[in-house]
Amino acid sequence: RSGAVSMVSWLAALAAVIILQRLLELILANRNRKWMLKQGAKEYGAQHYSKFFILHSGWLVCWFVEAVYCGPSLAHFWYVWLALFILAQGLRYWCIVSLGHYWNTRILVIPGEKRICLGPYRFFQHPNYMAVAIELGCVPLIFNAWLTAMMATILNAWLLLRVRIPAEEEALKQLTKKYI
Repeated sequence: RSGAVSMVSWLAALAAVIILQRLLELILANRNRKWMLKQGAKEYGAQHYSKFFILHSGWLVCWFVEAVYCGPSLAHFWYVWLALFILAQGLRYWCIVSLGHYWNTRILVIPGEKRICLGPYRFFQHPNYMAVAIELGCVPLIFNAWLTAMMATILNAWLLLRVRIPAEEEALKQLTKKYI
């Protein structure tokens, strides 16, 4: 009994950390959005923004509920999933630092600006989406929430590949040069 209570405490602690992280990121994104709009930015793909908000909110609730419902316990290789989650956080924050004022949860482009190719963007496109995809899969797997990991990964991949990345690539065509 005390083991289950302790595990629920670990679940709640990780959920609280992720919620706090997301709230701080939304505050930063809003600040950056205001700055970009003052610079003449245009927003693209606003109609799909709510779908990601629903996906991420649902993911957070589902892995917690699934883990508790199935009897909260750590996966056999929980430390692998936790390590991947931590590495994904490092990648995400590398993206945020590399983009500076241009980082956002929305697609905003200042026409005529240079495309930023610093940090992880030197090596591949859309590294922030890779970090989020790793997170959506790994966090539920720490606690054996396989169904949530699978469904969130599939829904995220569909939204990214069919909606978000094409909208972002179209928006980035507005940029004239690469900034290295």
